[in-house]
Amino acid sequence: MKYSKTSQTFILGALACLTPLSSVQASSHSDAPLIKLDPQANLTDVYAFIRQRPTGERALVVEVLVRPFSEPGDGVMYEAFSSDALYSIHITDPNTGAEAQRYDFQFSPVGVTGGNYKNTDTILRYGRGTEIGPIVNVGDARQNFVQTYNVSRVVTNTRTSLNGTTQLMVAPPNVGIKTTPSYNDANGRAVSGAATRPALDLYTRQTTYDLPTATVPTGYTVFCGPRDDGFYADTPGIFDLLQSRILDNNGTFADGLGQDGNGVDDFKGYNVLHYGIVIPLTALPSFTYTGALQPESTGVGVYASVSRPRTTLRSSTGADVSSGPFVQVNRLGNPLFNEVLVALAGKDQYNRTSPTVDATTFATYAENPEVAVLINAVFGTSFQTTGRADLRAVFIPDVIRVNTTTAAVRVPGEAGFNRLSFIGGDTIANGAGTQIPSGWPNGRRVGDDVVDIALTAVASGPTFSTITVVGDNAAANDQVFNRTFPYLATPHAGPRSSKDSGPNVGF
Repeated sequence: MKYSKTSQTFILGALACLTPLSSVQASSHSDAPLIKLDPQANLTDVYAFIRQRPTGERALVVEVLVRPFSEPGDGVMYEAFSSDALYSIHITDPNTGAEAQRYDFQFSPVGVTGGNYKNTDTILRYGRGTEIGPIVNVGDARQNFVQTYNVSRVVTNTRTSLNGTTQLMVAPPNVGIKTTPSYNDANGRAVSGAATRPALDLYTRQTTYDLPTATVPTGYTVFCGPRDDGFYADTPGIFDLLQSRILDNNGTFADGLGQDGNGVDDFKGYNVLHYGIVIPLTALPSFTYTGALQPESTGVGVYASVSRPRTTLRSSTGADVSSGPFVQVNRLGNPLFNEVLVALAGKDQYNRTSPTVDATTFATYAENPEVAVLINAVFGTSFQTTGRADLRAVFIPDVIRVNTTTAAVRVPGEAGFNRLSFIGGDTIANGAGTQIPSGWPNGRRVGDDVVDIALTAVASGPTFSTITVVGDNAAANDQVFNRTFPYLATPHAGPRSSKDSGPNVGF
C-alpha cells in the first residue's frame, strides 16, 4: 500500500537554519544482544537541556535512565543500582566526541553482605526495619534497605568528589500507598507534575541534593532513584515490520501520518532507574561546532556510559568479588542510532567503544539507513536510502549536542512547549539571535516526541524541500512530567500503575 504525503508548514527561519536537518533520537531500551542480558547496565534514554535555577543562573540538566521495563510491583526486592557498575555522564567536544570531563556515580552494595540493612531477619526491604509501618522519611526505621552513592568529577584523569563526606541516599521505590504514602494520592496512584522543588513529593525532595564545592561555589544538584519511564512510543507496532496502526488508527490520513493519537504506548506503566545532575554552565567547557543546527554553534556534547570491572569472581560461600579496571559495556548518546540504525554486526562493538571512533567505524550506518529501506519495502515509498549526509550530521560522533548560549528551554507544562520541537514552532534564540529548536535536535528535553521527529526526518530528508510529518500515533507520556529537577515523573506505584484496568485495582 502506498501512502500519500502530508506536508506541514512551519517557521521558515527555523527550516532555513536547520537545512540540512539532522535526524533522529529515540529510546534505546533494547539496542544490542549482550547488553540485553545485563538490564542493570542497560541505558534507555539520555536527556540534556538548558534550564535556569531560581537564582537566575543557567545550567545544563542531564538526566540518564537505565534498567528498562522495570515493573513497579516487582517486590519484594524491587530495583536497585548495581554496586559493581560505574554509571557515567560524559561532557565532550561535539565535533569529535572526545571527553572533556566526566561525572561518575557509584552505588553501595545491594546484597546482605556489605549492604546497608537495618534488619536481616525479615523478608521486607521496605516497610520493616527496626519498626513496622510506612516510610515517613527516607532512611527512617521503616526503610530497611537504603542504597547510597558517591558522585565525582573527572577532568584529565584528576578525580574530585562532589559530595565529600555527605551521605547521598537513593530515593526508595514506590512500593505503594501503605508503605510509601508520600509518593501517592488517596487512590494509590503516583502524584507528579511539580513546578518547584518544594512541590515535589517528600521522598524525591529529600534525595535531591545541592553540592557546593570549593572549585564551583554555586555547586551541582544531583538525584538518583526510580522514575516513571518518560519515553513513549508504539515500538511493538514499529518492530512488527511497521504495522499500519502506527500511521492510521481512525481511518483517515487527513490529520497526518501517525498523528491520530490514541496509539499504543509500549512503555506505559513502567519505571526505570535514574541518575542525573544539574551542572552550572560556569563549570562546563565551551566548544564551537559547525553542524546541522546553524552555521556556527557554541556548546557541548553529552553521552552516558556504564562500565563493569574486568573480572568478577563468584563464590559459593559469600559475596562476589570484582576486580580489575572498568570496561565499558554500554553507551548512549542519540538512542536511535544503535537500536535502529546500527546493524547486528556492529551493535555490541558500538557499546564497547567511544564516540571518537564513530566517524571511521559507524558512519556508514547513518549515511545508509536500513530503516528507510524497510519503510520503502513495506509502504511502497521512495525515501532516500543512501548518501544521507543529514543523518551523519547529527549521529557522527554520536553525542547529543546542546547549544549553551540559549535561555532556559521550555519543558512540558510551560507555555509554548511543543512535543515536535521546531516542527511545531517551538524555537528559541541562541546567543546570536538566531532561532533554533527548543528541543531535539538541540539537546533533548523530557516530552520531546523523538519518534515522530525521527520518522519525519527519514521521510523528508536529505533535502527537506517538502516536510512529510510522520509519527506512530503515540503522542504523550502516561505520567505528567515535573517542571523542576528531576524533570522525569514520579515512579508508578506497585499496586496501582497506568497499566491497571478497572477501579481500585490492588486494594
